This record gives sequence, C-alpha cells and structure tokens, in this order.
Amino acid sequence: MGFGLAYAQGFQTKAKQAVVMDYETGTILFQKNADQLIPPASLAKLMTMAVVFDALKSGRLTLEDTFTISEDAWRRGGANSGGSSMFAKLNDDIRLEDLIRGVIIQSGNDAAIAIAEGMAGSEVAFAGLMNQLARRIGLEQSTFRNSTGLPDDEQKVTARELAYLARHIIRNHPEYYSIYSEPEFKWGRINQRNRNPLLGKVDGADGLKTGFTTASGYALVGSAQQEGRRVIIVLSGLESIRERSAEAVKIMRWGFRAFEPIELFAAGESVGEADVYGGAKSGVSLRAADGALKIFVPIGFRDRLRMQIVFKGPLLPPVNEGDQVAKLQVLIDGAVSQETLLYAAESVEQGTITQRATDAIQELLVGLIRF
Repeated sequence: MGFGLAYAQGFQTKAKQAVVMDYETGTILFQKNADQLIPPASLAKLMTMAVVFDALKSGRLTLEDTFTISEDAWRRGGANSGGSSMFAKLNDDIRLEDLIRGVIIQSGNDAAIAIAEGMAGSEVAFAGLMNQLARRIGLEQSTFRNSTGLPDDEQKVTARELAYLARHIIRNHPEYYSIYSEPEFKWGRINQRNRNPLLGKVDGADGLKTGFTTASGYALVGSAQQEGRRVIIVLSGLESIRERSAEAVKIMRWGFRAFEPIELFAAGESVGEADVYGGAKSGVSLRAADGALKIFVPIGFRDRLRMQIVFKGPLLPPVNEGDQVAKLQVLIDGAVSQETLLYAAESVEQGTITQRATDAIQELLVGLIRF
C-alpha cells in the first residue's frame, strides 16, 4: 500500500518502511511500504519474548527457571561476537528473569540463544515455536529463523506485522511489558542503558525495541501512551542512530497530535448484513465484538472516509450467533486504514425446501449474469 494520505497532510519520513498504528482501534494512521518483506534485525527478539511470555502465562515456565550459556550462545552472542551481548560467561546458569532483561534492555544475543536452547533444545526448534505463535496471532507473512535476528536470508518480517506483534505483547502481557521501559540493566560488572531513543524524549514512551544490521539499516518498534491513548510506531531502513532517533521522536509526536477520533457505530449497533444462501432468512445482521467501533482520522479528512463489508459469500446455514463471518474495512482516500472482525448478531437456521430452491434459482441467475 502507498502513503498518499500522509503525504496529502504534508508528512514524510526518511524511513524506507514505516507504520503508525493507534493501539486501541488498530487504525493504521500512516504506512509506507508496510507490507514489504524486510530483515528484522534485533526486532526479531520481540517474537522471542512473545514466545517466552506465552510460556510464562501458561505456566510452562517460571521466572525462577535457569538456563545455561552454552558454548554456541557464548561464541555467537557473547562478548567476542561483535554484536549486542549480555556479557554472560560460558556455562553460567542464569535465571530466566535476568535473561529476559538481558534480551529486552541489553539486546543480548547470548541471552536470546540461551533461552531458545533452554526452551526448545536448539534455535531451529525454537524458531518453529516463533512461527507457530506468529500464525496464531495473525502474522501471515513474517518468517523467523532464529531467536536473535542475526542475518538469515529466510528471516523476513513486515512493518505492519511488527506493529501487530507489539500490540499483542502490550495487550496480552502487561505484567512483563513494563520491562521495556526500564532505563538500564546491570549484569556482572557491566551496566548497559536501554537503547530506545523515545524513552525520556517523548511523554509516555515505554517501549519497545531497536535493531540494526547492514541489510535492515537502523530500525525501531516504539510505543507511547498519553492521556489514555496509545500509539505504536515501526521504522526501518534508516541510515544512522541519530536519524533513527530523530525520525522516531518526530513520527510519534505527529501520531498523537494530527488525528481525531470518530465513532462509527455505537456498542451493539448493527454494522450491516451478510447474505445467507438457503437460510430461513436471506441475510444475517453483523456487529463488532464489543464496545463502540471508532477510528482515528487525520484532522480535516472526515469526508474522505468510506466503509465496506467483506465476506466470502453468500454464507451457508446454519449461521450461529457469535460466529466470525466478515470484516469491516474502513478506507481513507482508498487505502484500508482499519479492519475490524464482524460477528453474526443472530442465528440463521437452514431454510425450507422452497426457500432453498428460490435461493438456488437466484444464485443461478446471478451466476449467469456474472458469466
């Protein structure tokens, strides 16, 4: 997708790939090459932590569990590797809670490899867990090959899916998300500062992660909350640490000040209807999951908003109340800014023989017309 809407507002970024998302509504406020596959660099560690948090939540792990710094973790991720490191010693047994901080605050490759090996036996097996979770939470394009983000030709993500991954972590693991805002972490005698340039520069900034490889350029996934509203940003392909910092601060501040909320539908209000083939009724009423349905729109752009209901249809009975059967797409200047899942607001049983025959004739006629 393009980025004409933001340019129409006079907004630009030096990032090669970028997304700005409103956390609550999922509205994409800005996108630039959002679906282009790119190397994640250390942003892959967001998925590493998502797997860990998921295991902690389910009880498969505890913060007191210990993991060993293997020779592989020490050589590829340790002090002599030339990359980000927790500076753990070979054969050290380290509590998971400390390794988590080593990954989040210090971006330690040694810590990430130790977690992967401890949880799954190898990084290859752990990457399988990363991909399973990615698909489960709706990341369809991203592919992970290791826990660190170190270069691998097959490891690719998109800016849009990184934004959704950040949203998943914030929403589902608030008890661990707070670690992303901790300013520093000391392991052994070495104290390292959090590398997130938003912390201390943008009000309410509290996450998440920076990254860099030659292939990805300087990248960042960030989030901040102001007056009850949260914004998530993703930037990649920047040329320097300084440029990354300047662009991150600029785009985050813009995300908070340049948009206004619009309520599209009240809580429980019918959003529309989907056709039902051979049912006791010809259509089923649709609603969003819960609460009012709203979107954030650039100030002055209300008249450019359009909506469409998308579903594979006609639907076949029985349709049960609560079934997810469609999506509401909200478009601004022709670009999809927000997608919301829609659910059947009622049940529709199979119709009588007469009703089914009538629908069959109508579908045949429609098919002939389409042909």
